[in-house]
Amino acid sequence: MEMGYMWMRRVRFGVNPLSLAMAYSSSATTLPCFPPHPLFSFTCFKPPHLISLPSSHGPRSISISTPTSCSSAASLLSLPENHDFPDGERGQTYTHLPKGSKVLLKGLNYAEFQEWVQSHGFRPGQALMLWKRLYGDNIWAHDIDELKADVQSWLLGLNKDFKKMLSEHAELRALSLKDILTASDGTRKILFALDDGLVIETVVIPCDRGRTTVCVSSQVGCAMNCQFCYTGRMGLRRHLTAAEIVEQAVYARRLLSGDVGSITNVVFMGMGEPFHNIENVIKAADILVDEQGLHFSPRKVTVSTSGLVPQLKRFLHESKCALAVSLNATTDEVRNWIMPINRKYKLSFLLETLREELKFKNNYKVLFEYVMLAGINDSIEDAKRLIDLVKGIPCKINLISFNPHCGSQFRPSSDEKMIEFRNILAEGGCIVFMRFSRGDDQMAACGQLGKPGSSQAPLLRVPEQFRVALNLGV
Repeated sequence: MEMGYMWMRRVRFGVNPLSLAMAYSSSATTLPCFPPHPLFSFTCFKPPHLISLPSSHGPRSISISTPTSCSSAASLLSLPENHDFPDGERGQTYTHLPKGSKVLLKGLNYAEFQEWVQSHGFRPGQALMLWKRLYGDNIWAHDIDELKADVQSWLLGLNKDFKKMLSEHAELRALSLKDILTASDGTRKILFALDDGLVIETVVIPCDRGRTTVCVSSQVGCAMNCQFCYTGRMGLRRHLTAAEIVEQAVYARRLLSGDVGSITNVVFMGMGEPFHNIENVIKAADILVDEQGLHFSPRKVTVSTSGLVPQLKRFLHESKCALAVSLNATTDEVRNWIMPINRKYKLSFLLETLREELKFKNNYKVLFEYVMLAGINDSIEDAKRLIDLVKGIPCKINLISFNPHCGSQFRPSSDEKMIEFRNILAEGGCIVFMRFSRGDDQMAACGQLGKPGSSQAPLLRVPEQFRVALNLGV
């Protein structure tokens, strides 16, 4: 099946625009809820730009971190099947600060944070006290004005000159709260507005076993066009900065800890493909697990990917956090259709990479996510193939109930089918769990986040053998 792409521009200071590809078919199936659209267009937003320091691995100069924006598509291009999917890249660095610019503190890891404080003539102890007020001690300050209220006991360690410097040169808040929706099962969906007017969604999932998880987004929309995912209908609007990712977890603790208890886990399973925004995701994960701040256990911070292999390898080398891989099929034919990234990184290549990389990590298991689609990937043969595919890979398997959404072609597998599938995997020696829907009555469940709008990524052509399962006819 031929694969079509659409090019979008990345806008950055001082660098040439780079193209981003989004996969879709040249002959798309369109359902009534999603009217045909000749071009996949986006509004180009130009928000105010805050300054962040570069990675500790890069230059020591200060850099401007600009969220990726997308221009309107000018044409649809048909490219070879082995054409590269979009990868993230570093921002342009600057040795001089623009007049009037402020540093967005939640975009800095602790080493950069301390260096910035010292560059303004204050000692490292002041940096640590401020860091704890942003992330620790049940304070979670997100506004400079909160640092001026000396009547608050937790501010006693910050001296007057330091707070004055912060008000002149720093910014704490990266997000604005827009709304909180509560599902019947207690799941909360938090809507945040960004500086450029875009909106992202974060989900907080309470659990009666004493574990509460916050599901964070890494992009506005997603370029991967997975056919079962509502977010994929949006296409990619832009990457989130490290600060915008981190603040989702900070806000969740600040707003909801009193209602749902301690938030113990973070999953990068919200809007977007985390490894498409690898630079900011690795940095955000580093901030989340810092022992002096939010102090999430690295084993309880899980980053999920659809299978971008080079970034996956980088993550395993650079991050201490857990990895999840969204698998969802046992053959290339099915995965090429429902997850177009598979046309670039085939199942065999993805799994062999994991097999080799995990030889060098002790007590580490990858989590395979498998969304159960009735009549598509839930057969007994699929279960047996899955057992063979994951042999030699230390792993757990999460079977996920598909969550329907407007315009969806798919249906969820029945509970009985999921149990049968699980039992076959368990008998084959796999560690397997079942994950049922949470928050679906508020469109807060897995694969339901986002708001596509009028311009949407097209649905790919359905292979003939699956048309009956989707009630499309032959």
